[in-house]
Amino acid sequence: MHDIGSREFFIALGIGLLHSTFTLFVILSSAWLCLALWIQQPLGSVFSRLIILLWVLFALSLIGFYISGHIFSRRTDIILYCCAFACSLLWYFSLDARQDREWDPEVAEQLNYEKHGDIVTLHHVRNFNWHADGSYDVRWENRTVDLSKITGINVIASYWMGPQIAHTLVSFDFSDQKPLVFSIEIRKEKGESFSAIGGFFRKYELSLIASDEKDIVYTRSNIRNEQVYLFPIKMPADERKALFIEYLNKADELRAEAKWYNTLTSNCTTLIFDMAQAINPHRLPKDYRLLASGYLPNYLHDLKALNQNYSMKEWYQLAHINPRSEQYAKQPNQSSEFFSAVIRTGLPKTE
Repeated sequence: MHDIGSREFFIALGIGLLHSTFTLFVILSSAWLCLALWIQQPLGSVFSRLIILLWVLFALSLIGFYISGHIFSRRTDIILYCCAFACSLLWYFSLDARQDREWDPEVAEQLNYEKHGDIVTLHHVRNFNWHADGSYDVRWENRTVDLSKITGINVIASYWMGPQIAHTLVSFDFSDQKPLVFSIEIRKEKGESFSAIGGFFRKYELSLIASDEKDIVYTRSNIRNEQVYLFPIKMPADERKALFIEYLNKADELRAEAKWYNTLTSNCTTLIFDMAQAINPHRLPKDYRLLASGYLPNYLHDLKALNQNYSMKEWYQLAHINPRSEQYAKQPNQSSEFFSAVIRTGLPKTE
C-alpha cells in the first residue's frame, strides 16, 4: 500500500468512526430522554407520550439525513441534534427535589433531634404496628439514646428481587434499651410504588427513617415476605458512635434541602458507604458489591468485619432471620424487645 493510500484509509476510518459515534450517541441519548419523559410525564400521560413519539421521529429522521448527507450538511445535523438534546438536559436538571409533596404515611415525617453531649433525643422515630394484610397503625414517637451505651452495630440485608439486590439497613444495639434502626429509603408519595428504573430518573426524593426493629424489619420479614439477614459487624466503639452521628448529619442535610434518590449512585447502600468512609476513608476500598448491594455481606466478610470463624455460606444460614421471625409471630409476647431478641438467637459474637 502506498503512503497516499494509507493516509486515505486512515482518514476514511476516522470519518467512519465519527459517523458511527454520532449515530450511537443519538440512539443512546434518545433512549435515555424517552425513558425520562416516560417516568416524569411532565405534561401528563397523553401529551408526554406524544412528545416521546415526536422525539423518536425527529431522532430517526436526523440519523437518516446524517447517513445520506441529504437536506442538511452533516455538521448542521450534529449541531441541530446537540442543541435539541441540550434543551432536554436543561429541562431534566431543572427538576428540583421537594419537601412539600403529599407523602405516603410511612415517610411523612422527617427525623430531627436534640443533642447534648452523648445524649440524643430523636423526634419522629417510626414505630408502626403492622397487620398481616399490610395495613398499619401510624405511630411516631420520641426516643432518647446515650451514644456512650452503643454496644453493637448490625447490617441488615433484605432481599426482595433476587440475590443481587437488597435493601440495606443499619441497626444500633444499646446496653440500656432496645435497638434502633436507620434506613435510607425513597420518599414515596401517596399511591406511589418503587421502580428501580424510576430511581434513575429523579422520580423519588430521599428519606432517612429512624425506626424500631419491630416496625421496619418485621414488615419486611413477616408482612412483605422478603428474605432478611442480620449481620453483627465488628467495628470499634468510637467508629460506631461516629457512624450514628453521621446519620444525624444526614438527617440535617435532608431537612435543610431535599435530595434525589438514585438507584445506582445515591441509594441505601452507597450512602451508608459514604458515611462510613467519612469516618475512616482508608478502611473501605471501593468495590462493585457496593452497587450490587445483595453482595454487601460478602464484601464485609472480605474486610473481616464479620466473624472469620464462619464462611459466608455458614453466615447466610446463621443470619437468616425469617425462620425465627415466623416463630415470633406465633408467640403471645409481641413486644419489640422480644422481637429483637428472637431475631438475634444463635448469632455468633463479633469477636
